Amino acid sequence: MKTTVPLSLAEQTEIAAYVDFVTGAPTPVRESLGIGSLHIGSALALAVREDPSHFFNRAGGFGAGEPITADVLAQVCDFYRKQGVSQGAFMIAPPLLPPDWASAVAQLDLTNGRRYVKLGCDTETTLSAGDGIAPLDPGLRVGLVEPHQANEWATVMMTAFGFNTPDMIDMAASCVGKPNWRQYAVWDGERIIAVGSIFINGECADMFGGATLPEGRRRGAHSALLTARARAAQAAGCRWLVAETGAETPGDHNTSLHNMLRTGFEPLYERVTWLWRE
Repeated sequence: MKTTVPLSLAEQTEIAAYVDFVTGAPTPVRESLGIGSLHIGSALALAVREDPSHFFNRAGGFGAGEPITADVLAQVCDFYRKQGVSQGAFMIAPPLLPPDWASAVAQLDLTNGRRYVKLGCDTETTLSAGDGIAPLDPGLRVGLVEPHQANEWATVMMTAFGFNTPDMIDMAASCVGKPNWRQYAVWDGERIIAVGSIFINGECADMFGGATLPEGRRRGAHSALLTARARAAQAAGCRWLVAETGAETPGDHNTSLHNMLRTGFEPLYERVTWLWRE
């Protein structure tokens, strides 16, 4: 395997992106959505009380030179309770799970949730990939999102993932232009049809929130956004890129996963989402 992305750095970059994306919202939005975060050792936990999907209720970044103990996990569960959420998730890379993980799962009554593929590569690998990458259709263009385009960009991103409330869209829009972020889009004429961001965490950048509207699919938009974001990460001094997407099940085809593989990403591991429920 060519990539040398440290596993703990890959996990920390992912959760740092989520926490920064959510907690950077304006105060009225944070209060309306019931946003809270917790920093415990190397790990971060996030909760959004008014997110009925529970997607943003997550904890990650475990295992960076510190043991993953039942006490640490219990503190995260207490945080979820105090935030008033009924479900939260633990994201831990399989190689970082402690030997007594089965005991901790039983003690906290955790259950298996969705599986994700964690991917990584160095920036040069992605930028040198060429064969097999779908070209961007004529008439489409990819570029950096400007602050005055933040609301349209956020609307495309959040509605594509099923988050339709004004507060959730405002939360996403507030991220545009922040120092550690770069937001990109693909336009068809004057209309945004696909979006994607990178979050810069030192030498590592996270591919965040890639989404394409139905009318933009199979037109090279996703691959063009991957390349544009890899260039931005390299320009920011990043050595590595990381990403995550849903693992395929029998009979399932994840187009996003295969696009990333063609762009030079390599699977690091499959990770189970461990769910806590009140």
